[in-house]
Formats: sequence, C-alpha cells, structure tokens
Amino acid sequence: MFDVNEYFDGKVKSIAFKTGEDNATMGVMAAGDYEFATNSIEHMTLISGEMSVKLPDEDNWRDIAINETFIVQANVSFLVKISCDTAYLCLYK
Repeated sequence: MFDVNEYFDGKVKSIAFKTGEDNATMGVMAAGDYEFATNSIEHMTLISGEMSVKLPDEDNWRDIAINETFIVQANVSFLVKISCDTAYLCLYK
C-alpha cells in the first residue's frame, strides 16, 4: 500500500504511493544540502518551507515558491538546498 523511504541519515523521509496511473511521494526534508538522482521525469511541488534547486541544465540556483512545481528530467542528478523543515509532493512520469 505505502512504502516509507528514508535518506541522508533520516534527514529526508517520504511515503510512496500510487495516484491514478502515476507513482508519487509525499515527503519532508530537514535543513541541509542534498543531491538526488532521477530514474524518471519528476514533477516536484513545494508544499511548505523553503527550497532552492540547481538543475543540471541551469547555471544558477533557483528559489522555489510554495505551490510551485519544477520538472526534473529522467536519469540526471540535481541539487537541493533546504533552509528549514520543508514538505514536498513529487509525481513520477
């Protein structure tokens, strides 16, 4: 039904679930800098907190607003800076 995932010594946790035909995760991240790798296209939406991202095709960091969605291509790595406890929703395409 649900899968619980934990990364970076417990600083990032998510619950994986199915939404329609797509896979999704709802998660939280503690303050810190993280690098994630993708296997599929990800549509990530900031739910609460503060997040900056650096995508592989961008030269600069980008601040993400609450309720903003950004897209990460499949089979790449991207960087995330979190300054306070933050929640997100990620849909996998």
